[in-house]
Amino acid sequence: MDTIRCAWCLGSPEYIQYHDTEWGKPVYDDHTLFECIVLESAQAGLSWITILRKREGYRALFHNFDPVKVAAMDENDVAHLVVDERIVRHRAKIEATISNAKAFLKIVDEFGSFSDYYWAFSGHEIIDNPLKHHTDGPAVTELSTRFAKDLKKRGFKFLGPTTCYAFMQATGMVNDHIESCVARQLTIKVQQGNS
Repeated sequence: MDTIRCAWCLGSPEYIQYHDTEWGKPVYDDHTLFECIVLESAQAGLSWITILRKREGYRALFHNFDPVKVAAMDENDVAHLVVDERIVRHRAKIEATISNAKAFLKIVDEFGSFSDYYWAFSGHEIIDNPLKHHTDGPAVTELSTRFAKDLKKRGFKFLGPTTCYAFMQATGMVNDHIESCVARQLTIKVQQGNS
């Protein structure tokens, strides 16, 4: 019997690997959440496969996604990054990554962790959407709009309601795997085991 997956991931081995091992699995670790913020904000207006293929470049150039080190980067760093083909060479997005790191650290100071701040938006619950087809899922929700609005108020950039919904899907706050997807079944088993 063939393994069934969400159709969006079938275009490349990188997509399948990301879908099977990461996408939709709940993330509570601040380091991983910051990595997802960096990558999602870089993706705005681009395809996700572009970002996946540049992920190692981001890891190398943004200090393995250490928000403290990224927050300390300056204009000299930006000048080097805008000519480095390993990442998306978009000055405003690069500058946003640095300012987002500073905003991220302020949230950590205020709430104890970014994870506690973030998961409070869903009442620390996973929103389970049993979809028949991946196109049945929304691109924006009331929750992603509220989350984006709060991030913007705190100084985050390139994280609007659509990007925030993609972040919520990627980090498992929302389970948008289709009903028959093998990764959905595994995610639900993990959730049941932790409950």
